[in-house]
Amino acid sequence: MTEKDIKDAYGSGREDAYEVVVAGGGAAGLSAALVLGRARRRTLVVDAGEPRNAPAAHVQGFLSRDGVPPAELLAAGREEIARYAVELVRDRAVRAERDARGEFDVTLAGGRTVHARHLVVATGLRDELPPVAGLAGRFGRDVLHCPYCHGWEVRDQAFGVLATTPMSVHQALMVTQWSKDVTLFLHEVAEELLSEGDLRRLAAAGVHVVPGEVAAVVVEEDRLTGARLADRTVHAREALFVAPRAVPNTGLLEQLGAELDQTPFGAYPVVDGRGLTSVPGLWAAGNASGFAEQVINAASRGYRAGAAINGELLFTDLDSAVAAAGPARDVTRSPAQV
Repeated sequence: MTEKDIKDAYGSGREDAYEVVVAGGGAAGLSAALVLGRARRRTLVVDAGEPRNAPAAHVQGFLSRDGVPPAELLAAGREEIARYAVELVRDRAVRAERDARGEFDVTLAGGRTVHARHLVVATGLRDELPPVAGLAGRFGRDVLHCPYCHGWEVRDQAFGVLATTPMSVHQALMVTQWSKDVTLFLHEVAEELLSEGDLRRLAAAGVHVVPGEVAAVVVEEDRLTGARLADRTVHAREALFVAPRAVPNTGLLEQLGAELDQTPFGAYPVVDGRGLTSVPGLWAAGNASGFAEQVINAASRGYRAGAAINGELLFTDLDSAVAAAGPARDVTRSPAQV
């Protein structure tokens, strides 16, 4: 079987057929596409244009790209994949089905349906913030969730931590690495839910604990200046950390029957070390595969999945060629091989 025969057998001669479709154009999806493009795989990236880190001013902790604006990083990634003839369409993958061969038909919001031998889901997650007045408008600026992403930029300022669950104690303790002026607002978490160990650690770290619900953040001259409680008392703060509720965008994975693992941070697909889900040919990368994937981790996950997919395609096609060739024949060796 020639390369043309293999491509024709899998429909890759059709305009709407690809060897790989990547749903999601963030760091994970673009990284997977870059590897696949360089491996000469016909690849399509479907990018809805809604990266999780869009509210942030900069990407931090990405070696050689520390401090780059998120949009700039993604623009560079799109330019890079274009060099290798990877296609990118601004759309959303809304439906995926497996055909009789175990491949994938993916329907886009715009009405187009594309075919893929392998499908990478890198659709990320969305953050749902507590319903506190003014909170959402400051998210990514001085309302923050990750000290590794933003702690350096607000170091030594007066921090607040908005408790959403008893696990917020951990967040309050973590941020003391960047400031020694930390107040934990218990918000809707009852004080009796904190363990004796929690209280001892908070005291040892110098964290001030304030019971009562936070009603709003106070903003003056486009800067967060405090947190106002329901009793109208105001506590001066310069940065507020919060743990949003993570909602993974796993719709495509669920439609295809991928096994999901329920975690305290949402349901994520069960994947192997390469990113392969329980469904053959279906891969997950980035925040679609786990809550704690930073941008650099997401890019790494995408790279790993892309390389693994290329290997899967290569050996599948070779095995098809061997089967088509029929019974093995004697191989005449050259004199140098004897």
